[in-house]
Amino acid sequence: MTTKFGPGGWTPERVGSLAGKTYVITGANGGAGFEATRVLLSKGGRVVMMNRSAERSAKAIEALREEFGPDTDASFVRLDLGVLSSVRQAAAKLLHTVPRIDALICNAAIAQVATQQLTEDGFESQLGVNHIGHFLLCGLLFERIDASDGRIVIVGSNGYKMGDKRIRFEDLNCDKNYSAWNAYAQSKLAQMMFGYELQRRVRAAGKTVEVHVCHPGASRTGLIRDTAGRATRVLAALLSPLAQSAERGSWPEIMCATEEGLEPETYYGPTRFEMVGPVGACPLEAFALDTDQAARLWDLSEQKTGLKWSPGAA
Repeated sequence: MTTKFGPGGWTPERVGSLAGKTYVITGANGGAGFEATRVLLSKGGRVVMMNRSAERSAKAIEALREEFGPDTDASFVRLDLGVLSSVRQAAAKLLHTVPRIDALICNAAIAQVATQQLTEDGFESQLGVNHIGHFLLCGLLFERIDASDGRIVIVGSNGYKMGDKRIRFEDLNCDKNYSAWNAYAQSKLAQMMFGYELQRRVRAAGKTVEVHVCHPGASRTGLIRDTAGRATRVLAALLSPLAQSAERGSWPEIMCATEEGLEPETYYGPTRFEMVGPVGACPLEAFALDTDQAARLWDLSEQKTGLKWSPGAA
């Protein structure tokens, strides 16, 4: 599956100068988001980090300027994807301060929340953060991305293949027999279905915005450190030596934000057992491309966020 980029797969060496380009990354003060920020800055790009913690973001920017110099163009906009009012405020601030968006990388996520938690707006926390918050953010920023001939990158997960392998429209909050794995699987499947549906709607509207879906494979990102139950944290620690670095885990999202000639309805990431190794196109389960479920999910997401948006109207 890696023939497009040769046996070694895609690497950041393929990225040329990004001078004059602006990248917006959610969840960029640690893990793969931080490593993607490092690469984009090293190529001359501007990065706006959208994170919850102002303190952690300040430390991340300080580290980046120590590495790349005091004039490094990295900035921060506070965003809590689990609070829709925060998403609206963050988008408004971004639109006021950022004249172009060459790529919005939807990287932030929570995973393996041990017990059912609801967001401030009443959504199961993983669905609320991973999908609903990003759906609203993409809709609010779409016109600016479109005007910039930009891209939207959805960072999915192989976890989408677990659970029910469908959207549980009858029980979105997993009130019945909550399972951390099932809730996480649904949230990532929803993200990916949204990404592919957005691809279809962009094409139908004749827009130039590119939308790509990728995954980081098995990477040491600390994603489940704060939310998972003890057994899951122990298992993750045992498997950690088999995982790749957060830097390698960031390569698929960097590729989707910068590489020319990527294909629609494709799932990019590490190709060795879909966990590590060369980055390229990975197998994609057919249910992730279910157009009926995706259209229903889009309508429901508009209803839940209060934002009705269409790529064709931008």
